Amino acid sequence: MSIIIMILLLSFLVLVHEAGHFFAARAFNIKVSKFGFGLPIGPTLWSKKVGDVEVLVHAFLLGGYVSFPDDEKDSDLPADSEERFINKPVWQRMVVISAGVIANIITAFVLVFLTAVVWGKLPSGTYQVYVGNIVAEKGESVWQSGMQKGDKVLKVNGSDINSSYAFTLYAQNSKQFDDKVDEKFVQTNLEKLKTLNPKLQEDEVIQNLTVVALPKIESEPEIKIDNETLKGYKLYKDEQQVLTDAQKDLRDSLIDKTVYVGDGTVTLKDVAYAISDNYRPFNTTVLRDGKEITLKSIYPNKKGVIGIELEARQVLVPTKNVFAAIKGSSQYLWEQTYILVYGLWQLFTGKVPLKDLHGIVVITKIGGDVIQNSGFFSGLLLTAMISLDLALVNFLPIPALDGGHFMFLLIEKLRGKPVDEETINKVSSFFFILLIVFMVLVVFNDIYALVQHKL
Repeated sequence: MSIIIMILLLSFLVLVHEAGHFFAARAFNIKVSKFGFGLPIGPTLWSKKVGDVEVLVHAFLLGGYVSFPDDEKDSDLPADSEERFINKPVWQRMVVISAGVIANIITAFVLVFLTAVVWGKLPSGTYQVYVGNIVAEKGESVWQSGMQKGDKVLKVNGSDINSSYAFTLYAQNSKQFDDKVDEKFVQTNLEKLKTLNPKLQEDEVIQNLTVVALPKIESEPEIKIDNETLKGYKLYKDEQQVLTDAQKDLRDSLIDKTVYVGDGTVTLKDVAYAISDNYRPFNTTVLRDGKEITLKSIYPNKKGVIGIELEARQVLVPTKNVFAAIKGSSQYLWEQTYILVYGLWQLFTGKVPLKDLHGIVVITKIGGDVIQNSGFFSGLLLTAMISLDLALVNFLPIPALDGGHFMFLLIEKLRGKPVDEETINKVSSFFFILLIVFMVLVVFNDIYALVQHKL
């Protein structure tokens, strides 16, 4: 039922977008010949004439459209008719093209506002993270750290922790023997090795049976993750050096050793790399009985596990009156817009790989899960964010999208004459094909992720 509700909500957003175009066109006395739900690819499931508009439902349900007589070569509407889209002033055509985006933005605000009024609160986007329980085996470092059940986690490695995701991200990237090393730490260990073994050169192969004294193994430097990554706006990427397979084998052979006996295959520098990949501190500050306490360092295991159960409590902003609801809704949408714009920037700059892109299938799955686990209002807020996303994506200056059409109209306004229609059709057709290919790729990603149980 929750998935069905999500499908209906998504269908509603498509109808809202196309209705924006439709009613704006009618407001300027522009004739609309077709109102399509889905894209005209494959069979048409249903069609009916409503007044002078043909309403259609297509099998390829990803999208929708409003069609004007200008798009049809066999239209019986005279070429000079005032009801034709092309014969209207540029500013009116701009309004019609923009109306779908505007409708989605208004819908997003209305959905958030209704949630704020009826639910009486809105998510702040932050969470209070608590230690629900300590489940690590005895002897693990978390027991010696001083951490206790019920502690509120404030910071990890100096970073504010506002979600369980941020806490887990730090733990996963602080795991023991992660096959990566910090170059400065390698240089520090190399200098220690050279001091203990003055006769050896760093790039010279260590002769067979030569005994090399090893320095006392110290933990790697703590990692630092920026706030944008901790919030999930971008993927975590470190600048560490990855060990070679030979260096990994050498690392494993030197665990708890004080000397290394050469076999004629590695250099002193290789030894420095090997001993530099060990354990990394996870430094936590917690709130307990109203006091901030800095705990002793914890060292995640090879899987990046500390051995605690987290309890995340979402911070909600009360919206008990209309003024608070308007203010809270505006703030919520502003933050979501920032997230979406930042995500698009990450996509276009190549920082988000195509394999991580998902679409309607995954949105429906996640939306259904949200409604089932967090309630209908959380589903409404997700729908509002999707409506906002539809508006932003549709208004990108890409031919075949609303933003592309708006771009051509803007060029026409600046030039004082329209762009050649044949050029527009060719460019738009090319990008339309690209969009279809892109949508197929995204659907493939969705299905693959669901089949592999990655979501």
